[in-house]
Order: sequence, then structure tokens, then C-alpha cells
Amino acid sequence: MRMRSVFSRVALLVFAAVVVATGSVLAQEGGSGTLRGFLSDLLKGDGQKQLVAPQRDAAERRVPFGQGELQLSFAPLVKETSPAVVNVYASSTVQVRSPFMGDPFFEQFFGRPQMPPRVRSSLGSGVLVDPSGVIVTNNHVISDADEVKIALADGREFESEILLKDKALDLAVLKISGDDAFPAVGLGNSDSLEVGDLVLAIGNPFGVGQTTTSGIVSALARSHVGVSDFGFFIQTDAAINPGNSGGALIDMRGQVIGINTAIVSRSGGSIGIGFAIPANMVRAVVNAALSGADTFERPFFGASFDPVTAQIAEALGMERPVGALVREIAPDSPAERAGLRPGDAVVAMDGADIQHPDALEYRLVTHPLEETGVIRVLRDGTTLELSFELERLSDGEEAKPVTLDGRGPFAGAAIATLAPRLAQRLKLPLNKKGVVVLEVDRRSPAASVGLRPGDIIREVNGIEIEDSETMQVMARDTGRRWDFAVERDGRILRQRLRF
Repeated sequence: MRMRSVFSRVALLVFAAVVVATGSVLAQEGGSGTLRGFLSDLLKGDGQKQLVAPQRDAAERRVPFGQGELQLSFAPLVKETSPAVVNVYASSTVQVRSPFMGDPFFEQFFGRPQMPPRVRSSLGSGVLVDPSGVIVTNNHVISDADEVKIALADGREFESEILLKDKALDLAVLKISGDDAFPAVGLGNSDSLEVGDLVLAIGNPFGVGQTTTSGIVSALARSHVGVSDFGFFIQTDAAINPGNSGGALIDMRGQVIGINTAIVSRSGGSIGIGFAIPANMVRAVVNAALSGADTFERPFFGASFDPVTAQIAEALGMERPVGALVREIAPDSPAERAGLRPGDAVVAMDGADIQHPDALEYRLVTHPLEETGVIRVLRDGTTLELSFELERLSDGEEAKPVTLDGRGPFAGAAIATLAPRLAQRLKLPLNKKGVVVLEVDRRSPAASVGLRPGDIIREVNGIEIEDSETMQVMARDTGRRWDFAVERDGRILRQRLRF
């Protein structure tokens, strides 16, 4: 009992000393003058200097500090950026095929059946990135559209002009016109993103109206998402649903750092795995559209790459399988002039680590043509740095597209003779030879027999096809029997038919 009494007296003296010290601090710091006020200020981060978190730069990332910051709102940021997010309404006329089409008995008595056309519409989102009315959205929102309308957040509607579409990147650039400047939000630097950064997703999910959701950057440089040929996505857990496609992913500076494009879902709704195209890629596409181009032209590097597997990494003496393995080099290309060789492993470009070939492609596509780039490669256990300068894909000689005519099954297909520059654009092996299909009119005979863009026509009626001139002659054949071979995704497909 005596020891407990002594301990209590000591504790009381310590408490009294703390109170006296607190009063002194409050008097010096201009506090509230009460212990309760001091403790409240301490919890908010405004108490004694030695207990306050270190001062940080305004642009430095940090977790919220104190109760006051936890009660902050995204409302000012949403008010600033949401007027630039628009709704995109796309419509197209689709010819409906009658179930009796091709039925000889029905056509004999009733003639060739005709079905009225059907109007197909789609709804998505877009972002005004320039006050002049330039809008970025996803290509799949407006693909094959005959008419595209834009609805602003304030209720105004405009007809739009399609400046540029890129199916591989799943991006499209539109333009609207008005008497006054439009609300716009700038494109940020997506390379400055880090996992854990706060982001907002703004769009029109399920057509319910403009909606804002919040989350964080879950991952960077995601590949093999499966929605386009592009493979360098920002992953976020901000809720993204159908209708959000083409909407904005906003950072805490009020800038667009991504264009929402896809989700992973079994039910069709958000489960917290969404993907956005980085703003740096979007900027390159917008700049191409503003320069007058109707397609996005990728730079020519002249090399193809494979992933570095665990076995390859072990053979090269690498600690882990990262980078892009050089498979082949095109003659007289920037890659060859830089000194790159087949078998080299590219592990970095311009100071950024390369995890896989898609990451290298992203760096090459967004690299300015007028600037010299530096790649770091691993060759025979030695690390080398090689300088290169990219070229425009159109600077070299490349066969011009030719649209086939005639009464045969190839009419309506646009073709070209394969060359390294064209092969790179189509993501085909650089050493491929022959004639490749670039486009197919969906109402043409070529579409009816199943030809697709990217198909390589190898043989027609026993004649090997080496260039577009030979193919033009064969396409004008008036015969009824056709036997041809097409290479698709590395497989040879043969077809025989009467046409």
C-alpha cells in the first residue's frame, strides 16, 4: 500500500509538470489556452513543433495527416474538371439480312427478299482536351458510326467531326464547333504516376448521367488486357462501368492522366479492375490529329521483339526475366544504325526500365522524332548504351494501298505489298513477304468470303502472289471457280468456292 501511495504521488507530480509545460507552450504558440484545446490541436497536427510531421513540399505525395485532412472533399476538383467530360452518342445504319436470302424456292415466287435497315446506336464518354472543341474518346465507342453527337454536361448538344481513329490504340479524336470556348481539361504526365496515387474516374456509366468515382492507381504498365493491340495500361480500382469508356481518369492536380477504356468483369459491372490509356499516349494521338493526320503514324524503329523468359534470362545471366529480346532487325533501319543485334535484351530506354516488349513499344511510340533516344541493352554479359533516332513510318518507300475490283471474291479489299515499314505498322514479322489485306468493305464480296485486315494472300488459283500487281490481275479473273490460300496469325487457310 505504501509503495502504491508513493507511485501515485510521483505520477501526480509528473502530470502537474506536464500541465505547467503545456501552459507555457500554449502561451508561446498562441494556442487555445486549455489542455483540451492543446490536445485537440496536437491531434490535428498543430501542437508542439517537435510532435508535428515534417514539413513537405506541396507537390510531394503523402498520406492524409490529421483529422482535418481526412475530412477534405473532392468536390472542388470535380467542379473544375467535370464540365469537360461529355457524352458521346454514335449511330450507324446496319443492313439486316433476311432469313430467306438465298432460298431459291422463296426467291422464285416472291423475289429477292429485302429487309429495312436498322439503326444501331452506342453510348460512351469523351473528354474535351482543348477549348477549341477537341474531344478524345475510345475508338470502339464510335467505330463504324455514320453520325456522332456530343452532349455537354450543361445540356448543349453538337454534331461532331471525326478527325482521327486508331483501332490498334482504341483511341479517336473528335471536333465540335461553337461560338465560345469550351470547358477543357489538360493532359498530364502519366509517367509521373505511382502505384497508390489517388484518382477520379468521370463518365456516364449505363447511361444514368455523369458520375464520379474515386480510387487509386492499382498498377502500371499492364499488358495483355485483350481490348486492343496496345499493351501499356494504367490499372485502377475506381469504379468503371459500361458507358465510362472514353471518360477521364483525373489526378489530384486536376489533369487527365488516362482515358478509361476497359474493365475486367464477369457480370458486366465493376469489380475494381479497370484500365485506362496513359495520357502521354493520348497526347501523341491528339497532336497527330491537330497536325491534320487522319491516322496515327507510329515511328519506324525497324526491330521486332520477344518477351524475355526465365530460361532466356538465365542464359543471359540476368537476375530476373525482364526486358525485350531482339528477334530481327530490318536492313538500313534506325535499329541497325544504332548497333542493335538479334539476341540483345533491351532493359531500359531513356532511363525508364523496360519490363516487357509492350513497354518498349510504348516508349518508342511516345518518343519525339526530333530527339535522340538511348537504350540500354545486355549483350554477352555486358551492358551497353546505344543512341538512336526514330524515323517517320512514311519516310521510306512503301507500296500504296490498292482496292481490288472485278466480279471475283476479292472485290472490295484494299491490299498492299508487304515491306518492313508496313509489317511493323501491322505488327507482322519484318521478314514477311507477299500481299496483305489492309481494309475490307463490310458490304463487299471480300467480306462475304471472310477476308480480314491483316490476312496475307499467298496463292490464288495456283498462282503464287508476290506483289499487289499480280493480285490485281488475278482478282479480275472472270472464272467461277476459286481456290486460294490465306495466312492468318501464322496459319495457312485454304478455301475453294464457286462465286
